[in-house]
This record gives sequence, structure tokens and C-alpha cells, in this order.
Amino acid sequence: MNSYELFIGLRYTRSRQRTRFISVISLISIVGIALGMTVLITVLSVFNGFQREVRTRMLSAVAHIQVSDLNERLSDWRAVADAVKRHPEVKGTAPYVTAQGLLTSGGNVHGAFLRGIVPELEDTVDDLSRNMRSGQLSALKPGEFSIILGDALARQLGVVPGDVIVLVAPQGQVTPAGVIPRLRQFTVVGTFNVGHYEIDSTLGLIHMEDAQRLYRMGTDVTGVRVKLDDLFKAPQVARELLPLLQPTNTVLDWTRMNATYFRAVDLEKRMMSLLLFFIIAIAAFNLVSSLFMVVKEKNADIAILRTLGASPGGVLRVFMIQGVLIGFVGVLFGIVFGIIGALNVDTIVSFVEHVFGFKFLPQDVYQISDLPSELRAQDVIVTAITAFVLASLATIYPSWRASKVNPAEALRYE
Repeated sequence: MNSYELFIGLRYTRSRQRTRFISVISLISIVGIALGMTVLITVLSVFNGFQREVRTRMLSAVAHIQVSDLNERLSDWRAVADAVKRHPEVKGTAPYVTAQGLLTSGGNVHGAFLRGIVPELEDTVDDLSRNMRSGQLSALKPGEFSIILGDALARQLGVVPGDVIVLVAPQGQVTPAGVIPRLRQFTVVGTFNVGHYEIDSTLGLIHMEDAQRLYRMGTDVTGVRVKLDDLFKAPQVARELLPLLQPTNTVLDWTRMNATYFRAVDLEKRMMSLLLFFIIAIAAFNLVSSLFMVVKEKNADIAILRTLGASPGGVLRVFMIQGVLIGFVGVLFGIVFGIIGALNVDTIVSFVEHVFGFKFLPQDVYQISDLPSELRAQDVIVTAITAFVLASLATIYPSWRASKVNPAEALRYE
């Protein structure tokens, strides 16, 4: 590249009095690219943080892998647990009984998922003990029919530790008068909060032996919950556990148990990214109109360059330098402001909520109450490269048209 091409290309990007309007259009193109990149990087970071937080909070109460049977009853859970523990990735195992029921207190009635646990083994498969708001898991004693509730569920029922609630089990007793629901009183001995609204508002913990007695399971359990050293290896480990178990056993990992939810979030992320990429594309192609106006205004200059010996390729490179420089500046500002936005999402959202007076993330809809952010270098790099390529491509046609200017025609009326 000749030095004059670079010099003239950079010179054309600076504003003079009679080209002030063209420079304003170039500035708008820079702002458009930067704004599109800022929004895209920030939104991608929010989606990343949202997925991470929901996954972390969900898995604080949900096992990485669950082993059960085709009829959802295991008669010898200890043999299954011993077989599972032979896998090197398995960190802990614990049996569980799961069932549904209605919890009532006063005039409040709410459906709940009940999980029968062995308190001393529960720490090996989840983090519930670290999310207790009141009481401890060890307060669940066999035969005492005590229960620990999610704090949202406790608020809905209007109960606190020490209160008594009634559980209505779906398995009724058949009598000559018909089917009579089975009722049992439970004493609330604690509450927990994992930060995931669906779990906090529906889950109740009781001792496994009480669950077996209440739901007439004898010594059977629903299954065995498994915790791994690396939760992201759950699908692979689930496949590797199958040969170690009986043919009737079933193995589900957390990605399959919550597949619909995580696929929906991933689809939303992709669609939002696509829409925001269009914003960047529109801003990048604003360069086309900007450079066309520059070419039109510089026809005489182009003709003079050609008569002085500049080649068509040299003229093309002059205007491509100008367009690429605009794209580069837009991308640079987009990276800077995008990173700032991604790292300060909480502050921005708090300001918006304060100004407009509404809650940005209702907890009962989005499961979490705050807006997390996780900035990934990959997102920044891909966004920057895409924006710069689009901006560079947008300069090709106007620059090519500039290289085709006929000197004689351009200077005829000068």
C-alpha cells in the first residue's frame, strides 16, 4: 500500500466545513456499530449469568444424577449405591422418596413436592444444609413427622418453625363410604432458601422413614441421588453407570431432568443474538450511504488523483481505508462500552427500576430476583470480529464505484 493512500484515506475522515454533513453521517455509523455491540455483549453476558445462576441454585437442591427403577421403586437401594460408588467421578450418594401432597394450615392450602431424605446423607448430594434459613436438617427425626419447608412455601402457608400443618396424601383409604384421604400432622422444624423460586415455593423435606410409612412403601425408596465431582460430566457419567446397574434401573442426569427449561433459555439467547446482530448489520451498512456521499462529493479529487497517476486500485484503497477506519473505531468503542455494561448490569438495572418504578425481574416468573452477568471473552471476540467484517464488507461497493470515476467526466464542470 502506497503512503498517499493511507494519508488521503485518513484525511477524508476528518471534518471540514463543507463536508460537515458527511462527517456527521460517519459519526452516526460509528455510534450505531458501537451501540449495537454494547447491547449485544451486555445481553449475551446477562444470558450467560442467568443460565449459570439458575443452574447453580437449581442444583443446590437437585441431584446431578438420579438412579431409579422402571416403576420408580428400588427395593435394595444400598446395592445400587454401592454399584454407583465404583465410578471414579461419583462424589456421594443418598436414597430418597419423592411424592406429592397437599399442605394445609388454617385456611391456606398449597400443593407440594415432598422429598423423604436421610439427613446425615443429604450433605453428600446437595447444598440444602448451607441454604437453611432456620433450623437444621438434623431436626428431621424418624417417627416424629417433622418437616422443613422452602421459605416461599412457608410464607404461602403462613407458618413458622414450631407450627403444625396437615399433609393430605393422594393415596386414600378405601372404605364402604368411598375413598377417604389420608391425613397426617407435621411439625415445621425449619425453612430453607436456595434462591430458586420454583423450588422454594413447592419443596418440603421429611425424614425418609416417615415418607415410607406415610406412602406405604415399606423399605422401598424412589431412587438414589448422586453427586459428581464435575456436574458437566453428568451425561457421560450417566451413560457409563448403566452397565454397572440392573437392566430395569433407569439413570437420569440433570440436563435431561431440566432439558425443556435449559433448551428454552438457549433458544431465547440465540434468537436475541440474531436480532441484535441485525442491529449491528444495519449500522454497518449505513457506511454504504456515507461512503457514497463521500465519493459523490470527492469526484473532482478522485479525477485529480487519477490524472496525477493514481491507479483505480489506489483510489479503491483510499476509500476502503476510510470505511475500515470508521468500522474499527465503532468496534473499539463497542468493546469498551460493552464490557462496562456487562460488568455493571446490576447498577444499570437498579437505576432503570428506580426511574420507571417497576420490577425488572419478578421472582415468580424468572425464578431469580437479581440480574446476574457473566462476561465471556469468546462472546466479545465473536461480536467484534462479526461487526468489523460487516463494516469492512460495507465499504467494498462504494470504494469500487469510486475507482470507476471517469476523470474527464468528473472535471467537465469543475
